[in-house]
Amino acid sequence: MFQWYKNATRCYVFLSDISLSTATGFSQRSDWEASFRASAWFTRGWTLQELIAPVSVEFFSREGQRIGDKASLDELIHEITRIPLTALRNCPLDQFTTFERELWARNRRTTEEEDIVYCLLGVLGVSMRTAYGEGQESARRRLQAEVEAAGSAPSIIPFSQNNRFVGRESQLAELEAKLFSNEQTTSTLAIVGPGGTGKSELALEIAHRTRQSNKHCSIFWIDAGDKDSLYQSYVNIAQKLNVPGWDDEHADMEQITRHCVVEMSARQCLLIFDNAEDTTLLSSSSSTTKVVDFADFLPQSKLCSVIYTTTNSDTARTLASENVIALRELTLDAAQGMLQSRFARPFSTTEQQEAELLLRALLYLPLAIVQAASCIIASGMTMQKYRAHLDGYKEVVKHSSESSKDKSRSSGIRDPVAATLSLSIDQISRENALAADYLFLAACVNQKDISLDLLGAASSQAREDAIKVSRAP
Repeated sequence: MFQWYKNATRCYVFLSDISLSTATGFSQRSDWEASFRASAWFTRGWTLQELIAPVSVEFFSREGQRIGDKASLDELIHEITRIPLTALRNCPLDQFTTFERELWARNRRTTEEEDIVYCLLGVLGVSMRTAYGEGQESARRRLQAEVEAAGSAPSIIPFSQNNRFVGRESQLAELEAKLFSNEQTTSTLAIVGPGGTGKSELALEIAHRTRQSNKHCSIFWIDAGDKDSLYQSYVNIAQKLNVPGWDDEHADMEQITRHCVVEMSARQCLLIFDNAEDTTLLSSSSSTTKVVDFADFLPQSKLCSVIYTTTNSDTARTLASENVIALRELTLDAAQGMLQSRFARPFSTTEQQEAELLLRALLYLPLAIVQAASCIIASGMTMQKYRAHLDGYKEVVKHSSESSKDKSRSSGIRDPVAATLSLSIDQISRENALAADYLFLAACVNQKDISLDLLGAASSQAREDAIKVSRAP
C-alpha cells in the first residue's frame, strides 16, 4: 500500500468529522482549524502511510470543500502529528532512524491489533506478509527481523522463522556443514522424507539461520511444484535483483530466467527448491508443453548452494547424488518438545501422559503434531477428547473403505496428517462455515495468492472474521 500511495499523482482525504458552511463559498482558517486538529484521521494507524507516502495530499470537508493540501498545511500537520516537516515534505525516509519513524505511529489506534505494526510497512522501508490473528507482539518481532535484514543481500524467504522450531539439530548441523563447502562448484543437497516430516520447515530454518549469519548471502525460496510456479519464482527474483524486463507481461520467461542465473552467478546465494518431486517439470495447465530441467535454473558458481525438498527418494539421489538428508518421524523427546511449545503453560502429570498417547497416535510426525495442537488450542478441548475424535475419524474411514471396497481410502487410517487436517476442517466448519469455504477455495487454487475479491461474504466484517478463523494458530 505504501508504494501505491507513493506512486499516486495526487491523493484526496475526505474528513467526515469537519463541517464547513457552503453559503459563502469560502471559509477562514479559524472556521475549521480546531476541528482539523481534532480529526480522527490523524489518530488512525493506516492514515500514517496516506500522509507520508504521497507527494500531494489534499484535504476536504464533509461538504466537499477544499481545506488545503499537505504542502500548505505542513506546519499545522507537524504540530498535530509531531512528524518532522522534512518528512512531510517527502525527503527520503532513510534520513530518519527506525526509532524516529516508529514514534510517528505510537499514539495512533487501529481496529486490528496487528495493524499498529503493519501500518509501518513501507515507512520503515521493508515489506512482509500480513497475518491477522498472530497478535501484535508476533507481528512486531517479524517486523524487527525484516528491518534488521534490510541491510543484507537481497533475498526472498516467503515465510517467517518459526520461533517454536524444535528438534532436527543433527540434520541442521549437517546442512550447515555442507553448505558452501565445495570450492569448485555448486554445493547441492536434498532433504527427503514422507509428507509431514518437516522438510520445508527444516529448509526454512536453515534459510533464516544463513540469513542471520551471512549478511552477504542472497537466499531465494523457489516453488518447484510445477513449471509455472518455477518461472513465477524467477520473475520474483528478477524483480528483487532489478533484472530488466521483469515487469513486462509479454517477456520471454526463459530469457528472464537466464538473466537471473547470470546475475546470481556473480553473488553468493542459497537457492531452496521446495516440493521438487521430479527432475523435470511440466506446466500445471498443460501436459503437452515443453518440459524444463532444474539444471537450466542453476548458477554454475562456487558461490552458490542449492537445497531441494522432496518426498521422492529417486529424485533426491538424482538431484543431489550422495548429499541426501533423509527425515523420518521425530523422537519422543523432540515430539514432546514440539507439542509443549504450542501451549502457553506446562503440562500436568495427567496431561503429560495424554500427550504421550496422542503423539503415539500421530506417529510423531511434525505436521500432524502442529495441526493437532492448533485444533486443541483453538477449540479448547482436552487432548483426551481430541484423541477420541481421532479414533472416531479412523473408524469412519475404515468403514467407508470397507463398504466401497476402495483400498486407497484405507491409507487415511494410517495417515495422521490427513486425519488431523480433517478434524481441523470439521472444527472450523462448526465455528465458521465461511472460513471452511475459504480453505476449500485455497486448496483448489494450488497455494497461489488469492484476491480478496474472490472471497465472497455478506459483509467485509464477515470476511475478516472468516479469514481470522482460517488463520488461527
